[in-house]
Amino acid sequence: MSSIGIFPVTQDVGAVSLAGSASFDGETYSLTGSGYNMWFARDAFRGAFAPVTGDVTLAGEISFPKPGEDPHRKAGLLVRQDLDEDSVYASIAVHGDGLTSLQFRDEKGGTTREIRSRRTANGPIRVRIEKRGEFVTFSLGIEGDEWEPGGGHIRLPLSDSFLAGLCVCSHLEETLETAEFRDVNLDTSPAAAGRSLVSTLETIHLASTDRQVVYVVNGHIEAPNWTPDGETLIFNGGGRLYRIPVKGGELQEIPTGFAIRCNNDHGISPDGTTLVISDQSQPPHQSIIYTLPISGGEPVRITENFPSYWHGWSPDGETLTYCAQRDGKYGIFTIPAGGGEETRLTITDGLDDGPEYSPDGQYIYFNSDRTGLMQIWRMRTDGSELEQVTSGDAGYWFAHPSPDGKWLAMLVYDKSVKGHPADQNVELQVRRVETGETRVVARLFGGQGTINVPSWSPDSQHFSFVSYQYQ
Repeated sequence: MSSIGIFPVTQDVGAVSLAGSASFDGETYSLTGSGYNMWFARDAFRGAFAPVTGDVTLAGEISFPKPGEDPHRKAGLLVRQDLDEDSVYASIAVHGDGLTSLQFRDEKGGTTREIRSRRTANGPIRVRIEKRGEFVTFSLGIEGDEWEPGGGHIRLPLSDSFLAGLCVCSHLEETLETAEFRDVNLDTSPAAAGRSLVSTLETIHLASTDRQVVYVVNGHIEAPNWTPDGETLIFNGGGRLYRIPVKGGELQEIPTGFAIRCNNDHGISPDGTTLVISDQSQPPHQSIIYTLPISGGEPVRITENFPSYWHGWSPDGETLTYCAQRDGKYGIFTIPAGGGEETRLTITDGLDDGPEYSPDGQYIYFNSDRTGLMQIWRMRTDGSELEQVTSGDAGYWFAHPSPDGKWLAMLVYDKSVKGHPADQNVELQVRRVETGETRVVARLFGGQGTINVPSWSPDSQHFSFVSYQYQ
């Protein structure tokens, strides 16, 4: 163990076959290390660390001075609870093949997961990791002193005193790799007030819970839908609808005619040809449901009554289901997809919301606070055989059945939260329909707009959502 620059501790972490080293020439930190990986439930790497508390920002330029033997070698900036090999941590990791991602283990001994940036590193790259309260975010350097959000964030349970520093891992136990870190700056100043909202459109893999950033924007976007062909995500922002390729690329506005106050209750017909929107542009400026071609066009009014908030389309394409307020009370309704007479399925003194069809067309799932705490329920499509699905000590919203019918994706609030507001610490959970087994797949800052509408990929392997942060 030795000290270099601003880092009083340099050492190997975990079981390494070859001892590493570290140096500092007054400008550049050079770390050399081996290690099988920083992944799964244990890590093996070379690091340089400083003990810190509170809010932390660590920034620097990372490069590999020589070609490497393994494309998965990585170097990064990190915050870490301790030097145990299975410690809670998060790092902005730059890989030998250019992948740049936020990697993290959010419980001791747990599995490492990652949020993949949409940018790759071709040569030296400036990166920044920030811990603000419970959350860790990352940014990527652009021209001059400017930074752009990397997208995505995590809630990381670090105690009052933890470590911030540098790391390198060869990904080959019998190989040493060297990474260089320039313009390294460690700042422990409190977070500045008045920070701006950043929205990140992401996808998450059901099995691994790894996340991929698709689009990052300064401002507010909401509620992604995944098109039935698996190629495109559609979301709303500023009253308009937009599409973007799932793999990232050019953002396109969808023309919606007079409907320029679209909210986050929108979706796609099962055959992929038609959009349904909930819009407040027309008098009396309350939410009304319309349909229009998937490519855009002039909306056709479906619900005469208002307010009406779309949430689901029957698998046969014949019927829409939605939440609506009538005579002062909210409930679940259905209406023919081409318009006509609406049918009320539920009525309660509280709120029934978020209706969505099961993929076999036999049930409608929805959330209701009829027992005092918001939970997921389901019923037959005619409103019969009402049954409670969840009974946890939390507020469960917006149950989205996967296309294969095996899973429900849900937005979960602390039980103290009323309604489904924005700017909250929330969880994304998935529930196996057959057994009721439930697990957390992400903890993030979000709420309203995160996952209001159907958002599964057609193969049921991923779903999309929006996370939020202030930077």
